[in-house]
Amino acid sequence: MAVKLDKGLKRKGSPIPSSEAALKRMQAAKPRDTAPEKALRSALHKKGLRFRIDVKPIKELNRKADIVFRPAKVAIFVDGCFWHGCPIHGTQAKANAEFWEHKIKQNQERDKDTVIQLEAAGWRVVRVWEHEEPEGTAQEIYEIVVKRKRR
Repeated sequence: MAVKLDKGLKRKGSPIPSSEAALKRMQAAKPRDTAPEKALRSALHKKGLRFRIDVKPIKELNRKADIVFRPAKVAIFVDGCFWHGCPIHGTQAKANAEFWEHKIKQNQERDKDTVIQLEAAGWRVVRVWEHEEPEGTAQEIYEIVVKRKRR
């Protein structure tokens, strides 16, 4: 079966979708403003917190955090269970399995490196799984931000 690729999926190193259904799933994967991100942002906003979204915490690091509290130096990353290899909900792709295993491993290595670099620059990094309950997570983040602002 020939699967028609759009421009966004022709990047170097992207796997060729194994079916039309796989193509639709790949096209639907959003890089930002996912439902879990929006739910967490809403819960944080209700607590009176203001923040930046989808920005680099520091210029030297060419990576963006999902939510950033600059004055408190807190960076939040909302990780997708598939894309970041959640130990509870992460699944293994059947098609292009080797590619996806390598891709997820690379994502995890980049995530660790991001935490190391931001912490070295004085930032507090919070990584949240997409399946985590937004209200409880927002409360934990609220406490971290308020405590760091007081310093």
